[in-house]
Amino acid sequence: MKGNFFLGNGNFEMRDMHLSHPGAGQVLIRNMAAGICGTDVHIMRGEKGSADVTPPVVLGHEYSGEVVEVGEGVTTCRPGDRVTVDPNIYCGRCRFCRNGQKQFCENLVAVGVNFDGGFAQYSLVPQTQVFPLGPDVPWEAGAMAEPLACCLHGIEQAGIRPGDAVLVVGGGAIGLLMVQLARLQGAATVLVSEPSAPRRDIARAVGAVAAFDPAEMPMKEQLLRQIGREGVDVVIECAGNVHATRSAFEAADRGARILLFSVPSAGAKYELDLFEVFNKELHISGSFINPDTHLEAVRLLASGRIDVKPLITHRYPLAQVRDAIIKQTQNDSIKVMVLPND
Repeated sequence: MKGNFFLGNGNFEMRDMHLSHPGAGQVLIRNMAAGICGTDVHIMRGEKGSADVTPPVVLGHEYSGEVVEVGEGVTTCRPGDRVTVDPNIYCGRCRFCRNGQKQFCENLVAVGVNFDGGFAQYSLVPQTQVFPLGPDVPWEAGAMAEPLACCLHGIEQAGIRPGDAVLVVGGGAIGLLMVQLARLQGAATVLVSEPSAPRRDIARAVGAVAAFDPAEMPMKEQLLRQIGREGVDVVIECAGNVHATRSAFEAADRGARILLFSVPSAGAKYELDLFEVFNKELHISGSFINPDTHLEAVRLLASGRIDVKPLITHRYPLAQVRDAIIKQTQNDSIKVMVLPND
């Protein structure tokens, strides 16, 4: 079997890998589709991500595949099942795990970050991380379960109420998932701020009532034009830069909830107007990974209530993982997939 190993310093190398039989509680998966995440971009650039990376390692933590073999004691799946992988593995012993905050686990490790994941033809993972997709969920949709699960945790943090006006800042894959989840939460109006015209078109197709270019006019004027008021009830920032953060605060109405969802560069700073927070009574939150939301994501994908097909714009073979990660950073992409066994 082959795997595309991250070697550090932005370098990757195709290598032969030993195909091991699964041990007790393990599942051998033939990897079929693996998404490129912003975390992969950070790792390739040598920036801080959600967990430390020690090369050489096979990245790829958003993926789906077919169960080939199961080890002793495995009851959650069987050979032939179509499955997706929740990459995040928690210790269950630290104070955060024991206090219902496993996303802050002091011993957190992840498939495709700390040990070999989806950018290989096969992977060996604990059965606790494997979730059956059902026979009708396409491989690429299954690979979207992990980012969708992260978005579900974020939506919980955002606290959307029926009838709310919601602005999503950034129309990439995460922003477009957030548009759909906000609608499912009962938002009356969902807007998208996005400079790319093709992304704005897709935003409207998946449920945004309006999508606009933030460079056209000041945020308050844009909101007045779109919804007749200068602010929204909830802002979800999904772009990962200071300009997007500034837009989020400019769009927040009195009493608004602001979710800073994106993964920024380590050390990125935004100068916060503390009086504005006080005067508007703003509620500001972050969101980290996907504690206990992966099954919910799988169920949503199986139901067809979330449409991921228009979000997947580019596909690469296993040998071109580095090219795929670079493509993910470019404006003409939304979600890039690697197909390890294509």
